Amino acid sequence: MADFSNDGGLWASRALGASAGAAVSLIYLLPKSRREAASRFFSGLSCGLIFGGPTGIWLAERLGIADRLSASEVMLSGSAAASLCAWWGLGVLARVARQLRANSE
Repeated sequence: MADFSNDGGLWASRALGASAGAAVSLIYLLPKSRREAASRFFSGLSCGLIFGGPTGIWLAERLGIADRLSASEVMLSGSAAASLCAWWGLGVLARVARQLRANSE
C-alpha cells in the first residue's frame, strides 16, 4: 500500500474529496437553514479530512482493488466516502435520540 506521508498532493486529494462528499450530502438532503447547511458541510469536511485515509484503504481492500489505485485515488475516494457518510450517521443518531425523547415523555 502507498505511503501516506505529508505530501501536499495527498492533502489536496484529501481536501478535495472531503469537500466533494460534504457537497453531495447537502444535495441529497437539502438543509432547512443556512446554519444547518454550514454545520453539515463542516462536519462532513472534518470527518473527510480526519478519516479519509483509513476509509480509502478499507474501501480499496474490501473491493479488492488496492493494488490498482494510486495513493491519491485512495485518499480522494476515502475522503469523499467518509465525508458523505458523516452526516448520514449523525442524522440517524439524531432521529434515534428524538424517538427516545418522545417515548420518554
